[in-house]
Amino acid sequence: MTSGQSLPAAYFVDIYARDTDPWQFASSAYEMEKYRTTLAALPKDRYRYGFEVGCSIGVLTRQLAARCEGLLAVDVSDIALSAARQRCRDLPAVQFEKMAVPDQVPDSSFDLIVVSEVAYYWSMADLNRMMGWLQLHLLPAGHLVFVHWIGETDYPVSGDAVHDRLLADRSFVCLSDKKYEKYRLSVARKAETSLRAKHR
Repeated sequence: MTSGQSLPAAYFVDIYARDTDPWQFASSAYEMEKYRTTLAALPKDRYRYGFEVGCSIGVLTRQLAARCEGLLAVDVSDIALSAARQRCRDLPAVQFEKMAVPDQVPDSSFDLIVVSEVAYYWSMADLNRMMGWLQLHLLPAGHLVFVHWIGETDYPVSGDAVHDRLLADRSFVCLSDKKYEKYRLSVARKAETSLRAKHR
């Protein structure tokens, strides 16, 4: 494990400078299977405005776009964003921005927020800070999706720790939490949505 500090943007910039697809997002059988289960886990067929944190080269972005009227996808690497824009060049509803989450976050609110293979790069303090932002910017009827590798890493926190933090947060209601062979997939919604439904 690292010292517990979030990995800096320079870490990812250097990785993409050496390899434009360092985690084989476009070719890995693991990634393809994970994309399928992620999309299948979405509780709704369509979303108004989605937010993808750490979009990399845009492979999942393109698939999420088919389920969203609008989609904001962000990453810290110009190389990754250039590849993502090219991959999604025929999708005008997808907007790409360079953004180092959680230090930089959008002002908008979303009814779908996807955090896939990124939150374990943050320190627990930064994860806690991001959870506070998620509480404010996930719309009441929206869904929050976490997907992370659960094997051994040298990242600041483990994939399981990320998901355990989500499920321990009383601001959200867990809709599903499933461990696959190599990754964990959790879907949640705002707790207020559940409370209002009980009083109807």
